[in-house]
Amino acid sequence: MNSKVFKILGPGILFASTAIGVSHLVQSTRAGADYGFTLLWAILLANLFKYPFFEFGSRYASTKGKSIIDGYAGMSKWMLYLYLLITIGTMFFVSAAVCAVTAGFLQNLFGLKAIFGENSTLYTNSILIIFGAATLILGKYKTLDSIIKLIGITLLISTLAAFTLTLWNGPVSEGELFGDFSWKGSDALFLIALMGWMPTAVDLSAWNSLWTLERIEQTNYKPSLKETIREFNFGYLVSAFLSVCFLTLGTYIMFDSGETLSGSGAVFASQVVTLFTSSIGEWSYIIIAAASFSIMLGTFIAVMDGYGRALSRTATLVLKKEKDTSKAYNISLLLTASGAFGLIYYYLISAQNGQGFKSLVDVATTLSFLVAPFIAIANYSLVTNKDFPAHGKPPKWLRVLSVLGILFLVIFSIFGSIEIYKLYF
Repeated sequence: MNSKVFKILGPGILFASTAIGVSHLVQSTRAGADYGFTLLWAILLANLFKYPFFEFGSRYASTKGKSIIDGYAGMSKWMLYLYLLITIGTMFFVSAAVCAVTAGFLQNLFGLKAIFGENSTLYTNSILIIFGAATLILGKYKTLDSIIKLIGITLLISTLAAFTLTLWNGPVSEGELFGDFSWKGSDALFLIALMGWMPTAVDLSAWNSLWTLERIEQTNYKPSLKETIREFNFGYLVSAFLSVCFLTLGTYIMFDSGETLSGSGAVFASQVVTLFTSSIGEWSYIIIAAASFSIMLGTFIAVMDGYGRALSRTATLVLKKEKDTSKAYNISLLLTASGAFGLIYYYLISAQNGQGFKSLVDVATTLSFLVAPFIAIANYSLVTNKDFPAHGKPPKWLRVLSVLGILFLVIFSIFGSIEIYKLYF
């Protein structure tokens, strides 16, 4: 691999890491454990129809030399305000959900329940939030980039090994591998939650553009549009393939086995690690536990960084400042961390006594899906309007896929809104 490839590699890997976290380890595994392969279509369609809007984030940054958030500001001040509202409305839930999942794997890896007792959830989440914020304030993108590349390959190898051995050994259940699914009630809400972060939330597409620009500044190398898109596609395809791997693991090992996934983060983490070790062997438990925690830690830090960058850039544009400052980034980071901890305290510690893990994840993923159409339409408009350079405009097949993707997101957002209304009102 030549030095130029190393200079390009980064934003796509960060994207894959962000996606592999909750949507794969949690939601894909739950889908397989509860419904078998019944929801495979939802995972495949979400990956397909969301693809253009993430790609547009990288495309815009490479072509225009600025983030897609700057593009929102150029569209109208109302679009910038809408993105700011969406960011503030989702960042605490998303950060809290990712932190809660990461804390579960941390507790499982080191047996922190036995050390901290009843306060293990509080202490573990506090440690993670402080560590994540400190890492980014002190090391910023360079540290994040190094962490992701180091641990990403570990999870990729272990997942592929578990996936291959699981297929070789066959499913635990001797019956059908497709479960019952109802288009209403809790089944419908889980479907929306599953697609909400599959592969991740559409509003996170702005992070691609921010990371692309940061990588250029870090390496002092400006890749071509083709190189930028190729690097992003690599990360996206890896993420999409792994989502099917986790669905398969959940289906083959847990579906129709009589075992259900726990609502407690630590217990859930242990169950996920067991999915791997039941295929690879008990000897691999500590390796898989460490790899799973590592990728979740990378995801958590990436999410913190993404929201810190997005919020600081948006605030800079709203306040009409000349450019971002490290102070604005640090303030945004600390605000994200504080809000995330507040939600964790409510869902996992105070209101639900540690059992609100699934609820927190489902709320975060559902919110992300409901706001997705607005970001999808904005991203499409930015890269297809007459002012966008001709050499950077997406090809016809991608524009067609974009229109289909917008219809897909709008239809399921309306469907999800109706189901939420019927269930709670």
